[in-house]
Amino acid sequence: MHLPSPLVPERYGKAPYFWLLSLVIFGWKALYTRMDITEIGLILLSICAFLPVYFLSFNSTGKRLYLCVFATLSLGLIWAPWNGGGSTFCIFAAAMASRITPERAAYQTLSFAGLLIIACTLLLNLPPFFWIPALLFGTTAGVSAVIGEKMLRSKEDLLRKQEEVEYLATIAERERIARDMHDLLGHSLSVIALKAELARKLISRAPEQAEQEIRDVEKTARDALAEVRAAITGYRSTGFAHELRQACATLESAGVQCQVQMPPSLPALPAATENILALLLREAATNILRHAQATQCRISLEQSAGQWVLSVSNDLPADTQHQPVSDGNGLRGMRERLASLSGNLDIRCAEEWEIRATLAKDFA
Repeated sequence: MHLPSPLVPERYGKAPYFWLLSLVIFGWKALYTRMDITEIGLILLSICAFLPVYFLSFNSTGKRLYLCVFATLSLGLIWAPWNGGGSTFCIFAAAMASRITPERAAYQTLSFAGLLIIACTLLLNLPPFFWIPALLFGTTAGVSAVIGEKMLRSKEDLLRKQEEVEYLATIAERERIARDMHDLLGHSLSVIALKAELARKLISRAPEQAEQEIRDVEKTARDALAEVRAAITGYRSTGFAHELRQACATLESAGVQCQVQMPPSLPALPAATENILALLLREAATNILRHAQATQCRISLEQSAGQWVLSVSNDLPADTQHQPVSDGNGLRGMRERLASLSGNLDIRCAEEWEIRATLAKDFA
């Protein structure tokens, strides 16, 4: 089953829907002159024609995007002699042009649109209340949108590279563990197999020697088990510390300053606790990169009342503060993992976004 694609890609959020409120500029004319029913009908018809082009532009590239830009610009110029509110279409056209790639082509399109507005103004003697907002706000909106698109693409490239690095790191770690296990167990298991075979052959004609071989098998097996446990303990002991370093490096490379607060001497974490906390820290860092538009991040791990408490918080833009909290798949999975160890996850969204995980110390 294929879900229908959204009118506006998720990367833009809800903002494009709010931008449509600027279409009320069309109604300004009614403040100083009377509009007849024909003009009102044509305005509504123009808006109905514009909306499909507007939403199409968010999912268009190449020639189709150019057509969306100039169709919207033409709509504004057609209205210019009769209604200065048509300048809003010129502003929308400038914003659409920001999505043209490469960046130089976007600026060239903005320049051409500006020259076209100037030429039409001179040829048609258009009123100032059309061409001033069309040029001033159109140029400002277009340049700002081009810069915003560049930052958005850079952020997405960074996320893709980070995912690729994490994938390659996972593959490399699996290969390293496989090599270590082979080195640890390969020789020991070969010795055990040889001594067990020798003991089987000696058991009837030299029982005492066979017994000694069995003791050697037992000792070799115990030594191999101790080596495996030591190796696994080594892997576990670097889990959370490694994830913390990686999260801080990734966030700081994206322009997010990190403040870390840890106990002066962090004791060895139980394996299950460390795994859960490392996964939660990774999910929190990913959410900050993808959704938060943050500039500051604070990470703390503390022991309190027989519990481990991990807190990850970040600042929020003013327009996203105090919004309802909803879990995505990642956070929902974290809640389930924590619940399996009688832990809980608390998410708060006020002036800051905070993820707070609480887990009992005695879970191994």
